[in-house]
Amino acid sequence: MTIQDEIKALAFDVGGTVLDWHSGISAAARAACEAAAPDTDWPALANRWRLLQLQGMLGESMNGKTPDRFRGMNIDGVSRAVLDQVLEEFGLTQLDPAARDELSAAWHRLPAWPDSAPGHARLRRKFLMSTLTILSVSLIVDVSRLAPFLWDCVISCEMLGIYKTNPLVYRRGAELLNLAPEQILMVAAHNHDLQAAAREGYRTAFINRPAEWGVETPEPAAAADIDLVADGLEDLADQLGA
Repeated sequence: MTIQDEIKALAFDVGGTVLDWHSGISAAARAACEAAAPDTDWPALANRWRLLQLQGMLGESMNGKTPDRFRGMNIDGVSRAVLDQVLEEFGLTQLDPAARDELSAAWHRLPAWPDSAPGHARLRRKFLMSTLTILSVSLIVDVSRLAPFLWDCVISCEMLGIYKTNPLVYRRGAELLNLAPEQILMVAAHNHDLQAAAREGYRTAFINRPAEWGVETPEPAAAADIDLVADGLEDLADQLGA
């Protein structure tokens, strides 16, 4: 039996895997702040914001443990909280609270990678399509309406009260989909997410997103133990016969 025959559902990481957060946030920061500080390195600002966001959600070591000062916040709350630090670091303190709120809302307007929507539509014709993401439910709804993405199921760590890469996330995901872990293909652009899912029995697909962090990315290639490697969702659809 091939992996195409075994898999019943695809569980997606969303940020970075189907969404191009780097371009979206770089552009939003430029639009909000360029008049006051035209020489700002907008890609660097976007990367710094994303890093602090992830550390705020998942801990300095990205171990899924929320730091105490962010406990009880979803990713939207953390994004807004760390934005003040980012603006201070980049000398952009002139933004008033309302402008900061609007800039933080840019995470809800992120563009999808060009292959994401057409690849998603093809894959949905063959497989149950679900998220399994640290993004908030409202963020998933907003970006999915823009893309568009038609999910069969939305599973957010916000709903579970635990965050990746805690093994309970993947166990609960399988339980909610009423499938055995080996019937689910975890789809992500991040090795740590895929390897954590694999330890719970999931099959895994690495999506190459070399521009996720701009010119340089911390995870440029799939780990050796990944089941499938694809250059986008349309390539993944080709490999899965969708």
